[in-house]
Amino acid sequence: MTKPTPAAPVLDARALNRATLERQLLLRPAALAATEAVTHLLGLQAQNVRPPYYALAARLAGFRPEDLSAPMADRQVVRIVTMRSTIHTHTADDALTLRPLVQPARDRELNAFRKGLAGVDLDELAGLARDLVEEEPRTMAQLREALSARWPEADPQSLGLAARCRLPLVQVTPRGLWDRSGQVALTTAEHWLGRPAEPAPAPDDVVTRYLAAFGPASVKDMQTWAGLTRLRDAFERLRPRLVTFRDEHGVELFDLPDAPRPDPDTPAPPRFLPEFDNLLLSHADRTRVVPSDYRGRTWRGNQAYRTLLVDGFLAGVWRLEEDALVVEPFGRLTAGQRREVAGEAERMLAALHPGEPRDLRFGTVVER
Repeated sequence: MTKPTPAAPVLDARALNRATLERQLLLRPAALAATEAVTHLLGLQAQNVRPPYYALAARLAGFRPEDLSAPMADRQVVRIVTMRSTIHTHTADDALTLRPLVQPARDRELNAFRKGLAGVDLDELAGLARDLVEEEPRTMAQLREALSARWPEADPQSLGLAARCRLPLVQVTPRGLWDRSGQVALTTAEHWLGRPAEPAPAPDDVVTRYLAAFGPASVKDMQTWAGLTRLRDAFERLRPRLVTFRDEHGVELFDLPDAPRPDPDTPAPPRFLPEFDNLLLSHADRTRVVPSDYRGRTWRGNQAYRTLLVDGFLAGVWRLEEDALVVEPFGRLTAGQRREVAGEAERMLAALHPGEPRDLRFGTVVER
């Protein structure tokens, strides 16, 4: 008689929250070098210059801006378009492998502006764009102008976007350096790093890295993080080496057997996160961090807000003013929570803004 398969354990939102915070280095400051953290986290969202610095200040013990600026200046870390067609800060090794992994998504992205590329040979465009940016770093405006000279009937914006999709373009320094950032100038990752791109890693290898940084997670969660589809086969190949759970809605979650899954009652100190932190963007179901009532309240239009975690969950937004750090909670904070927020604010400001006295001011509860 065949024994019935035991039902997978259920992890509620709080259990998923604590597990994810542990993987994301957000339960306690980690004693890691910045490059080690960037590797473990599979990159940091970097739409603007400062978010990676705030992301690491929230996660690492004793972090200072030069801990990221120095390896970026030394070309150990770069800014490049990868997951979800957004700019990420990656180590050189990951830039040369993760970009090939997500290249199919960048190729599909071309379909959105094919109309503006009528009559353009995309292989020729990629070759010409490579020659241009490897001759000297170019701004996107300079690249569009040069490509338009070859294809005057094409849409200049589409030409530039096509170059970005077809080539692994990195933003050269000083762009990305703390308080020294210049305009965006581009060259290829291979040229900037002095070595060729690596073959795309096996999806199975990236699945295990994703779970180590974001698990437990579903197939759809990872597809949301990567901006890729058809990852189910990789999870199925790995199934014998993984453990499975269910969330409260019955969705199957995968995880590494030895990965930490802390007690749901583990304390989670407040954390000041940058806009578009990957913690809030890397799961299809974000309720493990974002309470349902607060969904959509961290941005307005294309403008994202810096976010505050209290007890591990999204609890408000924050901003820096000339003389104050202003916190706007979505709900009422207890006196104890305010004290904890004040302590974390002091830690963050000491790391990133030493010698710049700022008061902590709690704004009125906002509706966004």
